[in-house]
Amino acid sequence: MDASGTGATGTTGGLADDRALLGRTSTAERVADILRTRIAEGFFPPGTRLSEESIGGALGVSRNTLREAFRLLTHERLLVHELNRGVFVRVLAVDDVEDIYRTRRLVECAVVRSLGEPPFPVAGLAAAVAEGEAAARTGDWREVSTANIHFHRELVALAGSARTDELMRGVLAELRLAFHVVDDPRALHEPYLVRNKEILEALRAGDRAVAERLLARYLDDSIGRVAAAYARAVDEPAEA
Repeated sequence: MDASGTGATGTTGGLADDRALLGRTSTAERVADILRTRIAEGFFPPGTRLSEESIGGALGVSRNTLREAFRLLTHERLLVHELNRGVFVRVLAVDDVEDIYRTRRLVECAVVRSLGEPPFPVAGLAAAVAEGEAAARTGDWREVSTANIHFHRELVALAGSARTDELMRGVLAELRLAFHVVDDPRALHEPYLVRNKEILEALRAGDRAVAERLLARYLDDSIGRVAAAYARAVDEPAEA
């Protein structure tokens, strides 16, 4: 997005392409779901002001519908409303990042622990691992980050719980706010390509106990790495 925030692509992230997803039952919840996905995939970086006119026009929805969607995403801590300035994608604090990882550990490890008898349906996990490896080969580290989010969404989906899926969609979208401002995405994401594959192979072998241990160690390591990288990224501009 350019500095002025102008231009259809820069202000809407190509949202016009998502208009078909609304179908005939356009609702604030469906608009919020589209915007949540776009935030999770990095189209709207932290600090971006969301234009009611541009986004409403791209999606073909009323201002009232869009405002309700903004309200829902504000409740999920993805957006923040600033008086007399508008609605912005939230900029996280380091404490937020640490809390996100604590939540992930509680939920994701519980999902793996509670899996039934193998074989486990790992096709979605395998596709996310392949997606990450393909992105790494081209040096597209933002897409590696997206593939990592997809991997963990697929992991949580193994629980077969719509409520857990909904919870983690918001948590992982919020995490992407931190990923987007890290100054060295390769250093952050590359180690987890191998670790995701190790978790996949453990589940493919039907060993959920090993998969849970690998996942717990992964998340314990991540909380320090991501929080430190994020702290550097948000502190450096203030010091410049």
